[in-house]
Amino acid sequence: MGRRLSDLFPADVAEPLGANVDRVYGTGKSVRTEDRLLLQNREQWFDMRLVPIKEQHETFRTIFGIGRNITEQRRLTQQFQQAQKMEAVGQLAGGVAHDFNNLLTAILGYSELLLEEMSEDDRRRQDLEQIQKAGRSAELLTRQLLAFSRKQILEPVVLDLNDIVGNVDRMVRRLIGENIKVIARLDPELGRVKADAGQIEQIIVNLAVNARDAMPEGGTLTIETANVDLDEHYAHTHPSTIPGRHVMLAVSDTGTGMDEQTQSHLFEPFFTTKEKGKGTGLGLATVYGIVKQSGGSIWVYSEPGHGTSFKIYLSRVEGAAAGPPVAARLSVRTPTGTETVLLVEDHDGLRALARKILERYAYIVLEAANGDEALRIGESHHGTIHLLLTDVVMPGMSGHALADRLSVLRPAMRCLYTSGYTDDAIVHHGVLAAGTAFLQKPYTPETLARKVRAVLDAQE
Repeated sequence: MGRRLSDLFPADVAEPLGANVDRVYGTGKSVRTEDRLLLQNREQWFDMRLVPIKEQHETFRTIFGIGRNITEQRRLTQQFQQAQKMEAVGQLAGGVAHDFNNLLTAILGYSELLLEEMSEDDRRRQDLEQIQKAGRSAELLTRQLLAFSRKQILEPVVLDLNDIVGNVDRMVRRLIGENIKVIARLDPELGRVKADAGQIEQIIVNLAVNARDAMPEGGTLTIETANVDLDEHYAHTHPSTIPGRHVMLAVSDTGTGMDEQTQSHLFEPFFTTKEKGKGTGLGLATVYGIVKQSGGSIWVYSEPGHGTSFKIYLSRVEGAAAGPPVAARLSVRTPTGTETVLLVEDHDGLRALARKILERYAYIVLEAANGDEALRIGESHHGTIHLLLTDVVMPGMSGHALADRLSVLRPAMRCLYTSGYTDDAIVHHGVLAAGTAFLQKPYTPETLARKVRAVLDAQE
């Protein structure tokens, strides 16, 4: 009794609390605020409520106050809102990548056809090659956007992450330079995960490059693997994390570190703290998308001046790790054919390009701009249709729905899907449904011809 607020609380707590008390006395009304307080050098948030206790004649001399620590609640709310934002941005990025891939298919395809017809000493050849170079750079950007939006085609197999780290060790050391020491702490009893080996390699490389840029004066890069069990409490405090047995992949550096504001935007596409021309802002966004599409979670721990650690958690699985992939042998024979192909593409320019490519390789082409046209051709054409080559995402009837309906009329007809991004109708979490043939846009004339030949020649 009779003590000042400054006698009971530190100044940074007493001042906002005193201001709220003055508001209650001045207005005679309750005050409710959310206040940021620094307690024991840690930021805490409180839901503060002050209520006047009315006495006779509506006067009051007493204020009842209650404060509830809502730090954890605010953190979880912010994480949930961030996850929702990332989901929305991912949907947008996937749509943009799809449209760009359609445009790039035309740019790369027509420029390749022109180059094939042009003599080596043609003065225009260098200009066309520059167009192709720019197109391939744009293709890389759209692939990164697809990775972020979780629209890539994955080839998951059972993996030992220690093997993956070993595979990229030389590449990482070459990328980061001699002034950075690399330490690998790999658990010899590491469990297995199911993921796409190439995508995991991409994660490690991207994080290593990010670490390099955070250590311009040199430092230490540590790559670590370990078996971890994530309990219910961890999953509760880290939304989107599933409790259970996991394998952890951690990439840490001794660099400049990041503040909370930077961390809150870290995985957003095109966000970068680097100077202009030093990065696209898609490296960490790509990592985020790959991890999420692989069913994992990623968390970053960082403080300014104390470095950064990225920790990735992938569910542990049983089974022996797959061996190194065997490189496919490409036939040197030109992939020509005489079969009839039903080409379905709603984009006029791409349909004309695909028809030109197929006819150049001696195929007979029937074309349709949508599913309804294709059905009519399937019903009325008297000869054999050997292959349905269809876009997946089209107005009205989708490519998958069209293939289902045509398979009733022509059960022996093969099907090859093509699209600027994966679609849930034929791809589940980035993994192609069994027996599905798919060609990612953008494609080159030879890529399309070889894929068509492979689908037609495949064993039942």
